Amino acid sequence: MTTERYAGRKVRIGGGSAYFADSALGVPQLLAAGGLDYLIFDYLAEASMGMFGRSRQASPPALYPPDFLTVHVGPHLHEIARQGIKVIANAGALDPLGLARAVEEKVAAEGLSLKVAAVTGDELIQRVDELRASGVRDMFTGAPFPDKVLTANAYLGAFPIASALARGADIVITGRVVDSAIVLGALVHEFGWQPDDYGKLAAGTLAGHLLECSTQVTGGTFTDWEAVEGWEAIGFPIGEVASDGSMILTKPEGTGGLVSVGTVAEQLLYEVSNPADYVVADVSCDFGAVRLEQLSPDRVHVSGARGRPPTPWLKASVTFDMGWRTTGLTPIIGESAGAKARRQGQALIERGRSLLRARNLPDFSGTSVVVIGEEASYGPHARISGAREVVLKLTVDHPMVEGAGMFAREQASGITTMSVGTSINLATTVQPLTGLFGFLLPRETVTPIVTMSGESWPVPIAPGRTSEISAPVVASAVPEEDMATVDLIDLAWGRSGDKGSLFNVAVIARNPDWIGWIAAAMTPETVGEWYRHFSPDGSLPRVDRYAVPGFSALNFVVHGCLGGGILSGAGVDPAAKSMAQLIMRFPVAVPRSLAATLHAETLA
Repeated sequence: MTTERYAGRKVRIGGGSAYFADSALGVPQLLAAGGLDYLIFDYLAEASMGMFGRSRQASPPALYPPDFLTVHVGPHLHEIARQGIKVIANAGALDPLGLARAVEEKVAAEGLSLKVAAVTGDELIQRVDELRASGVRDMFTGAPFPDKVLTANAYLGAFPIASALARGADIVITGRVVDSAIVLGALVHEFGWQPDDYGKLAAGTLAGHLLECSTQVTGGTFTDWEAVEGWEAIGFPIGEVASDGSMILTKPEGTGGLVSVGTVAEQLLYEVSNPADYVVADVSCDFGAVRLEQLSPDRVHVSGARGRPPTPWLKASVTFDMGWRTTGLTPIIGESAGAKARRQGQALIERGRSLLRARNLPDFSGTSVVVIGEEASYGPHARISGAREVVLKLTVDHPMVEGAGMFAREQASGITTMSVGTSINLATTVQPLTGLFGFLLPRETVTPIVTMSGESWPVPIAPGRTSEISAPVVASAVPEEDMATVDLIDLAWGRSGDKGSLFNVAVIARNPDWIGWIAAAMTPETVGEWYRHFSPDGSLPRVDRYAVPGFSALNFVVHGCLGGGILSGAGVDPAAKSMAQLIMRFPVAVPRSLAATLHAETLA
C-alpha cells in the first residue's frame, strides 16, 4: 500500500456525540450535510463507566446506554445505510456484544443488511484479585488497589476497529477504547497505515481528539462566547482527513457555532497533560509543533503532529464503591446571606454527627460547605461579598446509605431551626459515591477480540518501547522600562478539564507575539498560588508547565486539587470546566504601548 495510492484522497468524518447523553441535534444535521464516510460517537468517560458498573448490579442489569439505539443511530439507520456511511462508537460500555446483538436485531427489523461488529478484550474485572495481589498503585496518587471494584478496563486502540472494517463491518461497537481510536481506526483502515507509521498514527490521533468531543471544537464552551452565534443550532464537527493525517476541520454549512484557530486550539489542549507526550494505545504523540491555519471562515487546517513508538503499557482504569453521598441545595436570602449560609451549613453537619453517634453509626467520611453566589470558586480573587441571595450547597459522604439518608432528611430542617431567609430546598439527592483508580498495564497482557457474523478473531497488540521525549520551551519576554498590567483574557484564550484529582489549564496566545509576556508572568509558582485555595491543606499545589510553540500556548497541570474530580469531587465544579475561567483575570505585565492598544480595542 503506497502513499501515492491515497494521494489527494480525503476521508470525511462527522463527530456525532461527546458523551452518551449528547444532543439529538447532531446526527440529522450531519446526515443533511452529506458526503460523510463515517459517523463516530464517543460515549464513555470515567463517570459513565462507574454508572454502568453500578447498574450491572441491578436487576435486570443495564450494561450500555440505550441512546445509541433510541436517539443517535437507531432512528437514522435507513438514511445512514442509504448514504453508505459507516458508524464507529464506543457505546458498548460493559457489554459490546450485547449492544451489537441489539443493533443487529434493529437492523433486521428495519429490513436492512448492515454488518455489525463488536470489539471486546478491554474487560479486566476477572483479573481484579490478580491486579491487587501484584501491588499495582494509582498512577497519579500512589494509592493502593481499591476494594469494592465496580469496573476495571484497559484502554484499547484503533487496530481492532480497523480489522473489523477490513472484514466488511458497517457498524463497529466497542467497549473501553482510547477516545480518539474511534477516528484513528477508520483512518488506519482507509489509508492502510501500519503500526510503525508513528507520524501518521499521531496525526490521526489528533484528528480523533478534535472530533470526539463534538461541538466543543466548533464554538461550544469557547472563551470568546459572545463571538459564537447560533448556539441553538450549533454545528457538529466534520473532519476532512488526508492520507498524511492532516485535517481540515469544519462544520455543516448554515449551522451555528464557530470553527477558528481559537476554538480548535482550545479543544486540542483539553484534558491534555504534556502535549509533547500524549500517550495512547497505538502511539506516543508530540503535539508541540502542531500548526493551525485559518483557511476560510469555519475551515481550519491542522497539521504537524509527530509520533514515536507506543510505550510498553496500556492505560487502565478502575471505578470502585466509596459509599454514599448526600447533596442538598438550599436558597438563603436576606442580609449577610453568605455568612448565614456558612454558619447554617456547619451547624447542620455537627447536628448530623450527633445523630450518627446516637445511632452508633460511623462518622461522615467527608463533608463540604459551599456558598454559591459569593464567587466561592475564586477564593481570594472573589469580587463579590455580602450577597443577599445565595445557595447553600451541603455535601456529606458516608459509608452507609442509612447515614446518608439520615442527613438528607435532617438538613432540610434548617428552614425552621436556623437562618432567617432560608427557603425550601431546591434539590436533595442521595447517591452512590464512586472513586477512580488509574494504572498502567503491560500491553502484552491484553488481547482485543473482534466478533462479527458469528465469527471471532484476536487482533494482537503491537509491542511498545520507551523513547526519548524532547521538551519544547517558550522564552519569557524581557521586561522593558515602561510596563503596564493587563488581564490574561486580553491576551489569551483558555480551556480546562479534569483527570481525577488533577486538572489542566491551557492558555493560548491570541497573537503569537504575546506568548513571551504570558510566559514571564505565568510560572508554575504563580499559577500554583492562584489556585492555592483548592489545595486540600492550603499548601502550594504542584504545577507542571508545558510549552506548545506550534500555536503559541502554555499548558498547566495542577495536581491534587479536585478531590477525585468528576466522580467524587464535592466543589461547585468537580469537572474543572471553569478552571480556565477562574484565571482569566490573572495579571500580565506587558509594554505600556501594547496595553494601551488592548484597552483601546476593549473600549471600542
